[in-house]
Amino acid sequence: MGKVKNGRTNKRNKAQVCAIDLFCGAGGLTRGMEAAGIEVKLGVDIDASCEYPYTANNSAKFLLKSVKELRANDLEEVFPNDCIRLLAGCAPCQTFSTYNQKATKKDERWWLLDEFSRLVHETTPDLVTMENVPRLMHQDVFKNFVDELRKMDYFVTTQIVNVLEYGVPQHRNRLVLLASKFGNVNLLPSSEFGYKEITVRDSIEHLPRLRAGEIDGLDPLHQAAVLTSTNIRRIKESRPGGTWRDWEKTLLADCHKKKTGRTYVSVYGRMNWDEPAPTITTQFYGFGNGRFGHPEQNRAISLREGAILQSFPKKYKFTPPGSPIFRKRVGRLIGNAVPPKLGELIGLSILKHVESYDQRK
Repeated sequence: MGKVKNGRTNKRNKAQVCAIDLFCGAGGLTRGMEAAGIEVKLGVDIDASCEYPYTANNSAKFLLKSVKELRANDLEEVFPNDCIRLLAGCAPCQTFSTYNQKATKKDERWWLLDEFSRLVHETTPDLVTMENVPRLMHQDVFKNFVDELRKMDYFVTTQIVNVLEYGVPQHRNRLVLLASKFGNVNLLPSSEFGYKEITVRDSIEHLPRLRAGEIDGLDPLHQAAVLTSTNIRRIKESRPGGTWRDWEKTLLADCHKKKTGRTYVSVYGRMNWDEPAPTITTQFYGFGNGRFGHPEQNRAISLREGAILQSFPKKYKFTPPGSPIFRKRVGRLIGNAVPPKLGELIGLSILKHVESYDQRK
């Protein structure tokens, strides 16, 4: 495979890789893998709200089904016989996230990785990949997943990736696992790409201006949440990169006055124009949920801005035309997604590995 430039290869891959995307969400991983040249056949998710964005923006079909109820036959009938099979997915990460202080093994999501492992046993794909939060590395459920892959004669590598190095305009560290029946497989290094660090300004400065509570007439996803009069006063006193400690004392929230709240300095913060965004969470559309204030305008960032900062294409569709947009639902779809640029990195790494294997035959 030739030199990678701006997330694209300059040589067509010989062997076709076909993928199934478990826990597919709104399609971030699928979008990235398709951009790399992998043929994604199916996305599977238990959330019905994922179906429209998944199918409207990608070539793959969608199956509304719990992975716990998924069986080998569901996947075998989708995988073609004449391609290299890849089973991919990102089990819900909230259970393992540092933002979740109440996660326990009683949460059913904790064990979804075991279901992923079961499906690998039942279908024996040529390749496996998964993406999740770095904290998962230290959990027994992940260690067992890796052990089972090795028992099945997969070569396994794991790596913590800062997506900023691969064209995603935000600080976001992710755990990526690659496994192959063919031999050692690794993510392409950032030096293989022509990316420069992308800032908030590079990403969203061109979008139409909005007031808090306003919706853009041409793109309904470019909408900003309403702010209370108190929060309007707070954001007007907030400077890019600053904290709530810059405010006059009458504007402090009750949580800021508590000992436990004094360390959360990014809450009610503005982004910096000339720096990457912070990690985009499922509640990025709320000014009080993190450093999600617009760098200049007196509002939180819009749904569209959050999607762009996740590296979704600027016209990626999340809701059917004319249908109501429920901010909490769409925010969850965007914040939970695998950044498409990370999906593209994974796809390109797999294709280079497969081509290398083909050339050694």
